[in-house]
Amino acid sequence: MNTGHNADDGLARHRDEHDEHDEHDEGDGRDGRDGRAEDAEGDGRAAGDDRDVLGDLDGVGGLDGVGGPDGAAASRLLRLFEGQRLTPVQRRIAHCLAQHAAEAPFLSSIEVAELAGVSQPSVTRFAMALGYSGYPGLRRRFRELDVRPGGGRAVAGRDGEDAGPDAGASAQAVAPRLSGGGAAVRGGGRREEADPGLDQATGPGGDYRRAVLAEIENLRALARSLDDPGPVAEAARLLAASRPLPVLGLRAAAAQAAGFAYFAAKVHPDVRPLHEAGSLLVDRVEQAAAAGATALLCFALPRYPAELVDALRAARTAGLTVVTVADRRVPSLASLSHVLLTAEVGTHLVFDTACAPMMLGRVLIEAMCDALPGAQARLEAFEASAAARGVFLID
Repeated sequence: MNTGHNADDGLARHRDEHDEHDEHDEGDGRDGRDGRAEDAEGDGRAAGDDRDVLGDLDGVGGLDGVGGPDGAAASRLLRLFEGQRLTPVQRRIAHCLAQHAAEAPFLSSIEVAELAGVSQPSVTRFAMALGYSGYPGLRRRFRELDVRPGGGRAVAGRDGEDAGPDAGASAQAVAPRLSGGGAAVRGGGRREEADPGLDQATGPGGDYRRAVLAEIENLRALARSLDDPGPVAEAARLLAASRPLPVLGLRAAAAQAAGFAYFAAKVHPDVRPLHEAGSLLVDRVEQAAAAGATALLCFALPRYPAELVDALRAARTAGLTVVTVADRRVPSLASLSHVLLTAEVGTHLVFDTACAPMMLGRVLIEAMCDALPGAQARLEAFEASAAARGVFLID
């Protein structure tokens, strides 16, 4: 291990002391912009036991490598960030540090904030999300791991093996990752090795290629989970029998729910998308049940809106069978679902990518076609009507 005896230690030690003084004052709320605007969809864990579980079990951050001359050093540094799911603001900080890998062990939290275009408290919360008491502790870890170009220190970073002294508890807490059928995780809790192509995606655009390759790996994991078609067949049977069929998706999952509802309506006689939050959402669930619905399909993706729990409880109270498509087994949602289907989201970019959940939704529709009497006739009737009206440019 690097003992820290080098010419840069004086400057780094001075910055540690400066950061520690600054971070002591961060809790006084003087930076309201960061506490509200930046964290609206990014930093911060929600209060309450349920939401703490969602944050702690939400998987690895998935950030990995950038191109350029410092690519190897950047990859080693980014591997240190795995083990916690990072918010969009935190991913910006992680990518910024990777782009300045040579200077990372000596940058102050103020300098990192300026480079990333965020506030200093966000940098502190980034360090705390990784299990450190503050940014100085994370920066000391950078120096111990020697993340500078040419510092051939290998950084495993995947299951907490290389976590710093003050990150041990956090790393141990997330090491036994929970996964559903679509997650690329072996029974012992260790993530399967990624496609070798991920490590070969270097140079200009390498970080983008890594994101695409990781998404392909999520689709492969989903394909492996479908070796047992039983859960999908059961879910399709329940959904096909429901008249109407409410399809719920909020925030990040709204697009998945809308896409499913659009195509399912071609073969199902009454599909009702639900995307309104608040008290209206419970109204819509109860109205669907009163109209004869027997099942509800829910798409649940990070960061799991709290309204989902209320909506699923209302569905259960109304006597609906709940089928949930989620990216992993989240206890608060799994306990309210009769059937839980899982498919991993991608986390290599600032915002999540959900190709695997989308594909799982299409697989569900395919299975519903087999369980829906008259599905083919309805599809053919729509095609004939669309052709007669000239709906599409290409037949």
